[in-house]
Amino acid sequence: MNLIDLIRAAIKEDMPHGDVTTESLALKPRSGRARLKAKEDIVLSGAAAFEQTMQLLEPNSRVKWHFEEGDEILNGQIICTIEGDLVQILKAERVALNFLGHLSGIATLTRRFVKKMEGTKTKILDTRKTTPGFRDLEKRAVVHGGGVNHRMNLSTAILIKDNHIALAGGLKAAVTRVREHSNLPIEVETRTLAEVKEAIELNATHLLLDNMNNDMLKQALAIIPEGVVTEASGNMNLDRVHSVAQLGVTYISVGALTHSAPVADVSLVFAWEE
Repeated sequence: MNLIDLIRAAIKEDMPHGDVTTESLALKPRSGRARLKAKEDIVLSGAAAFEQTMQLLEPNSRVKWHFEEGDEILNGQIICTIEGDLVQILKAERVALNFLGHLSGIATLTRRFVKKMEGTKTKILDTRKTTPGFRDLEKRAVVHGGGVNHRMNLSTAILIKDNHIALAGGLKAAVTRVREHSNLPIEVETRTLAEVKEAIELNATHLLLDNMNNDMLKQALAIIPEGVVTEASGNMNLDRVHSVAQLGVTYISVGALTHSAPVADVSLVFAWEE
């Protein structure tokens, strides 16, 4: 689903039979200006979705952005100004804010994790734990926050996880079967040092070190050959990630970036003109 289809669906969801409150006021078009204001420190994402939502309901609206996506915005600053028929902009308000608040929330949380990586070479990675239909937008928000995208979907990269291993009858069988049918690099999920050693022997190019404590991560990294990409995952939070990065992993993946980011607090302030 492309962005405009997603916006149309969101507006249809919010107004299946029109906006009965606004329309019952029977107002004539009212030109004016609205200002989008940050009510906390945020990182901006979702500008296109916000602007296109406005323009879908008020084609003559003009949005002037004072910041670019990925910029840090302080509490109280004006993010953008919208001019046009405020009756129509009022109808678009909630859907537009839902897009921008959600995506800026992801970018803001990602930036907090990225700042914890300062002084290390480790990168923050996202996952596929995204809202159905919103993956492209949410992964773009991660990038705006300074993070790195993992595979976009199941079609773009190979990751052999525990259930694949169980279905195939073991790690060696799973890797062998995959190599028979694909030339793509192979990432393997490992949960124990024994699994790490077996994955190394099978020449996996990327090791996912899942739910390991820092001591086990340190032991695993000591036996993993140079050139093998490493990704630590599981129970990663803002208090822990710097200590994991100091161990020397290539990536730390954080599902919370997309599935648990708080919505950025922003509001639309209207200035009606007679």
